[in-house]
Amino acid sequence: MSSPEQRSQRASFFSFLVVACLLRCGAASAAPSITLPKKSGPRASPILASNGALKRSAYHRAQVRFEVPTNWTEFHFTHDGTRLNPYETVLNISNVGKLRRKWLYSTRNIVFSSPAVANGVVYVGSLDGNAYALSARTGAKLWSYTTGGGIYSSPAVANGVVYFGSDDNNVYALSASTGVKLWSYTTGNPVKSSPTVSNGVVYVGSGDNNVYALNASTGVKLWSFTTGNPVNSSPTVSKGVVYVGSYDGNVYALNSSTGAKRWNYSTGGIVFSSPVVAGGVVYAGSYDNNVYALAAKTGALRWSYATAYPIASSPAEGNGVVYVGSGDANLYALNASTGAVLWKYATGDVVDSSPALANGVLYVGSEDDTLYALNASDGTLLWSYPIPDIGDPSPVVVNGMVFLGSDHRKIYAFGLPRGEQAKQVAVPQRRDRKALRPGFHLKASATTFNQE
Repeated sequence: MSSPEQRSQRASFFSFLVVACLLRCGAASAAPSITLPKKSGPRASPILASNGALKRSAYHRAQVRFEVPTNWTEFHFTHDGTRLNPYETVLNISNVGKLRRKWLYSTRNIVFSSPAVANGVVYVGSLDGNAYALSARTGAKLWSYTTGGGIYSSPAVANGVVYFGSDDNNVYALSASTGVKLWSYTTGNPVKSSPTVSNGVVYVGSGDNNVYALNASTGVKLWSFTTGNPVNSSPTVSKGVVYVGSYDGNVYALNSSTGAKRWNYSTGGIVFSSPVVAGGVVYAGSYDNNVYALAAKTGALRWSYATAYPIASSPAEGNGVVYVGSGDANLYALNASTGAVLWKYATGDVVDSSPALANGVLYVGSEDDTLYALNASDGTLLWSYPIPDIGDPSPVVVNGMVFLGSDHRKIYAFGLPRGEQAKQVAVPQRRDRKALRPGFHLKASATTFNQE
């Protein structure tokens, strides 16, 4: 005779087999279904597109949208980023042509700042002196904070804090949820540079010729490095090194812990462009009309490519291609290894806007008052939208939405029509019921089952 423990184990195993068979075969008379415990998750979460409800009569699967939100936390996308959002799954080359304006928000002055998007909130500055927090879905203002000068700086968001610079000479840290000031740090001149946050440190340039490293929690200065002219470039941090341009014509590489100079490379003009780092190479533009590729470790020149006019645009990089705008009204796609031109797209005016790359589509503004979406592979125009006085602002692309400021004192948000966005949910392929077998390898989980 078996013991009570053995009988209990057999009963548990039998119950497990029944549940596994129901999941695999859909053989329950009451059509069991899986209820997702939540409808959103972090960027690394698996995407579950079906609730697995099986009806014996028709063998249908009901669809549930599981959103995996992504954040565009600062100018470069991330502190070591290349203005590439590799997690975008909604917008692509086949549907971007259906983009339409979702909302716009009016400020009292030019919006030069590039937005940051985190946890469903758009953070952006304006030359009216305000930093704004807007609902990414509706554009409704959540809060604003007034500084003593215009804000050219693009915000960075990290650990529930928003960081940005102002023309009142200060770097600010605000609560991302309330807009309450946590601290500010005063430099010697306006701060037009966009901060980068890495490992608890805020890196930012200033018009007083310095690059600063500030404690992200307290604002205490950790170190500063003096260049020969103002630093309006946004730093990039990669593998313990800070890369940044200066109006003195140099690209600098600094030790991220101490500020000690590792190397500098002299171009023939102002370096307003913010460097990006990819594959051990630093890419940056210069007012001497050239795009430069420099070895990240040594600063040695790998290649340069000359356009016809100065380059203020910061490059984007993805899949071995560098994308950058020029004052000659063209957007260039260059081979990242050689600098060879793969294609170029002619707009009607200066392209100082920095491109954003996501899911095979390149987004950029031109001073011909147009926002463009191009096929990143060949430069084919996929979509465009007229924006009066678009100016220099740079777009960001996240969670199926495109956000952009303008000299027209407006912040724009674009997205797909609701029905089109719903189509982006993956539909599982039907399988032959004769080929289905009980999944005895399945493990029990906290997922709940609803009997209808």
